[in-house]
Amino acid sequence: MKVYSLACGLAAVLLAIATPALAQADAGPTGNFPGLTTAPYPGTLKLAVDLTDAPRKIFRVHETIPVAQPGPMTLYYPKWIPGEHSPSGPLANMAGLTIRGNGQRIAWRRDLRDMYAVHLEVPAGVSTLDVSFQFLSPTGGGEFGQSVSATPKLVDLEWNQVVVYPAGHYARSYTVAPSVILPAGWKYGTALDTASASGGTIAFKPVPLNHLVDSPLIAGEYFKSVDLDPGATVPVHLDIVADAARNLALGDKQLKDFRALVQQAYKTFGTHHYNHYTFLLTLSDNTGHFGLEHHQSSDDRLGADYLTDAQSRLLGADLLPHEYTHSWNGKFRRPWDLWTPDFNSVPEQDDLLWVYEGLTQYYGDVLAARSGLWDPKQFREMLAGTIANMAARPGRQWRPLQDTADEASILYYVPFGWANWRRQVDFYPEGELLWLDVDTQLRALSHGHRSLDDFARAFFGIHPGSDVTVTYTFDDIVKALNGVESYNWAAFLRQRLDYVGNELPEMDGVTRSGWKLAYSDTPDSYQKAIEAQRHQINQIWGAGFIVNDKDGRLLDVRWDGPAFKAGLAPGMQIVAVDGRQFSAEALRDALADAAKNKRPIDLLVKNLEYVSTLKLDWTGGLMYPVLERLPHTPDYLDAISAARK
Repeated sequence: MKVYSLACGLAAVLLAIATPALAQADAGPTGNFPGLTTAPYPGTLKLAVDLTDAPRKIFRVHETIPVAQPGPMTLYYPKWIPGEHSPSGPLANMAGLTIRGNGQRIAWRRDLRDMYAVHLEVPAGVSTLDVSFQFLSPTGGGEFGQSVSATPKLVDLEWNQVVVYPAGHYARSYTVAPSVILPAGWKYGTALDTASASGGTIAFKPVPLNHLVDSPLIAGEYFKSVDLDPGATVPVHLDIVADAARNLALGDKQLKDFRALVQQAYKTFGTHHYNHYTFLLTLSDNTGHFGLEHHQSSDDRLGADYLTDAQSRLLGADLLPHEYTHSWNGKFRRPWDLWTPDFNSVPEQDDLLWVYEGLTQYYGDVLAARSGLWDPKQFREMLAGTIANMAARPGRQWRPLQDTADEASILYYVPFGWANWRRQVDFYPEGELLWLDVDTQLRALSHGHRSLDDFARAFFGIHPGSDVTVTYTFDDIVKALNGVESYNWAAFLRQRLDYVGNELPEMDGVTRSGWKLAYSDTPDSYQKAIEAQRHQINQIWGAGFIVNDKDGRLLDVRWDGPAFKAGLAPGMQIVAVDGRQFSAEALRDALADAAKNKRPIDLLVKNLEYVSTLKLDWTGGLMYPVLERLPHTPDYLDAISAARK
């Protein structure tokens, strides 16, 4: 999963033999989970979702659930959504719940300790429950499934939003026969296999419940499907849905780069773990923007002009590679305590997200470069911003990187203000730097003969063609790294994960790569794109603030930095700069002038209805991060980003 927010700077190796038939997804791990059984649930759950009212953001659900005997029953609405790393099931958007048996309404009551569970008594003679409700798709705000997922022209359907299931069995033990009704003329994309299609009614082949939740659907009036691996026995497609036909334009170079992404992933990981894969790409300015991984697909949502605007492509180039990498890291191989038997009874634990997300962030960015979605210079520009952002994290004085993973289920939803002090989901960007540190250390220890790619092939390239989840622990990571190059990897990792202090502990990995962090008074193309696309001026590294370039609203202020000491805080609004009405130009001019004149900058600031004048004592001017080459050192960074032959 990848989040796009203001914080963001946030078949060459196909098997030569036929790929074996895939085992049931997620069938591998088992454990001692009291109250749960791996035995198949008797009968098939039938789930019908009417999306014809999706333009009004209403999804109408009808589900039939077979029951074996009368008596007490508990129904769950999914709470822990895989890939979201938190109890984020959008329960507040479920409405109109009605349960019937033999046509008679059955009373239910919500569990007082677990809001995602309802209890009922199945009457004698009832063999099937008819469950109806509406999912009121969000109209704004939130992350992931809590963000907008429908417009008058398209819909993104996450099945966990529209299903309930009886308690007591592993999720893989329920068989579900799903179907949808689409608005007239709409086309769709999903990793599910179609059983039949008549008009707008689409029935899919029955699948285990965990497979269903792992297979979202996109649909819309404007739709395009592109083959990314022509002629392959294991197909990979890019399905695109948009609010307007013009947003579907896919240039020749983009198509070439997306196809190269598939091949570079195979060359990096050595095999695949799906029998087909579909990138589900939604392009809209009216939906949430994020990515969510699935085993045989990814739910990728970007702005309407992603394919048609150069700056949008630059900033969004890493999303599809990131979610694709998750097919290997996160779906096929998963931290042992992030695998759970169902979506409710066992909480997920996030302590290894620096592997699940941090390593995926690293390889997602590397694959963006290897495939051509970024050129080497753009890759370095992106990395410079990541390094600078993480170096300007005073919150490291109290919160180690490990704790950002441990508290992930909370940190995904905290406000952006004071992000540098509270630290948020830093296991993504600093996790990426941690794995760059590992990669360059492997290269240095082996004198350039081995790298993290050797680890990736050994760790993710096992069980070719199988999609049965294989879990891992910290010790498994250490063992696999030692299999590439013997070293005290446990200490290496823990020193960085548990570090508390003022320095960026992964900076050694940057310099070991043959580059160093420096600053310029001129933004590079990546920083220009951030400022233009996200309407912000980011000077968190210098003067110590991020400000909206349209209205002067402060988005973040670096704790104990120059802006902090001047009295600024997130949420305040800069009204005037050195006597000029606020504008992006006025602020930049003032920062540049202060560097020459060595005088504090006068700021007229509004805090709610109160206005005051503050003095920003900063004479360092405008600062933008860049990477500079270290002479007489191996250039590991360019070697890392180069396409694999």
